[in-house]
Amino acid sequence: MSGNAIFAGTLFTGLMTVVCAIIAARAARHAAADTREANRLSAEPNQRTADLEAFREIRSGLETRLAKVEDSDRSMRSLVRDFARYVSELTALMRLQDIEPPAPPERVDDYYRTGV
Repeated sequence: MSGNAIFAGTLFTGLMTVVCAIIAARAARHAAADTREANRLSAEPNQRTADLEAFREIRSGLETRLAKVEDSDRSMRSLVRDFARYVSELTALMRLQDIEPPAPPERVDDYYRTGV
């Protein structure tokens, strides 16, 4: 073989090596992108499960707090009814003694008139 043929063969081999390296690099980049996308997609169900668990914990805490508030409200309503009965009895005793009790506050009058 002549020197030109060897040079041409070496040049062609070098050129093909560079082309193959570029193709391999692009393929590796695409494979990495595909792997990232696959990892992201596979992580979604795990994230949704974690979000659901966090939501359930928050809801459970809120339900507990709501139950406490409802118990407190029930207790306060009962206390107000007991006070109302007690004041009513005291008012009746005052009137039996010919003592006119002071007028109740406007809000109390509204409650007796409307029930709210």
